[in-house]
Parts: sequence; structure tokens; C-alpha cells
Amino acid sequence: MAWSLKPLADVLPWRRRRAPADDLYGAIVARARLPVFYQGLGVPDTLEGRFTMLSLHLFAVLHRLTGHGPQAPETARALAQELADRFTADMDTVLRELGVSDLRVPKKVRGLAASSAALMQAYEEALAKGEGALADAIAGALPLDESAAKAASGRLAPYVMTVVRHLEGQSPEDLYEGRLTFPDV
Repeated sequence: MAWSLKPLADVLPWRRRRAPADDLYGAIVARARLPVFYQGLGVPDTLEGRFTMLSLHLFAVLHRLTGHGPQAPETARALAQELADRFTADMDTVLRELGVSDLRVPKKVRGLAASSAALMQAYEEALAKGEGALADAIAGALPLDESAAKAASGRLAPYVMTVVRHLEGQSPEDLYEGRLTFPDV
């Protein structure tokens, strides 16, 4: 009798490697949850404040993946779509955990997806115009009064610009494998 050894991941499905989009999304969520944003940079530690930080980090990664527009490699566009889908699934889970009824969740998720897409587009347009425009776009997304939002966004915009530049220096292969690093805050 001939023995054939299979890799452990083939025998034990829970040992399979996670998808790169899951790894990237996990890194984005972990970064967005850092206390420095809420304790030092003026972002409110609320559901809306955390959503804003998650959106900013997701934007930076999606910008890196699709920064060449239609000329972006198919692998990058596919990974960006998987990442966006992972974000949508996470929003579904969060809404359910918050007690939104099963009948209302799809409508709420569609609303969040539409507002997130508009927010990502606003960030993309602002990024092209520079740090001041990006600060204005971030201020518009923060759940704060105007003066507090301007103060916080003035601190966040340079950080986001640094993140975007940092991600541009990461190899596409690292991202395709789910490896993501962020610069210091």
C-alpha cells in the first residue's frame, strides 16, 4: 500500500490559508482601531468615528490597488473588488450585531455601500487636489461640529497622505498575498 501525505490544509479545512482580501481587511481594521486616532487626533470614539477611520484606511488601500484606473492589473482590480465585498459583509455583520432587524439590514447595507462609494470618490478627487482638499473631505465625513472636524481633519490629512505614499512603495505582490504594512502614526 502506497502512502500519500496531503498537506494539512487539504485535510483540515479550518487550517486553510485565509484569502488575501481577508488578511488585508484585517490589517485595515486593526489599524483603524488604534487608540491614537481617538485619543490623540480628535476622532470621536463612536460608531461613526470608527467608520470614518475604517473608510480612510480602506480608501488608501483601494487607491493603491486601483491607482492606475482601467490600466490597473486585473489581479489588483479583482483584489480591490474582494476587499470592497469584505467591507460590505462586515457592515452587514455590524448592523446585525447592533440589532437591526433582518428585514432592514439589506436596505441599510445598500445605503452604507452607496455612501461609502461616494465617500471613496470624494477622497479620491480630494487626494488629486492636495492635502488641503483632502482635509476638507475628511472634515465632511467626521461626525463632529465644524470647528472640531476641521481640527481633526487637519491632523488626519497629513497622515493619510503619508499612508498613500507608503502604500505606493509596497510591492503589488505583497498586497496580492495579503501582506500590508502602514507607516507610523
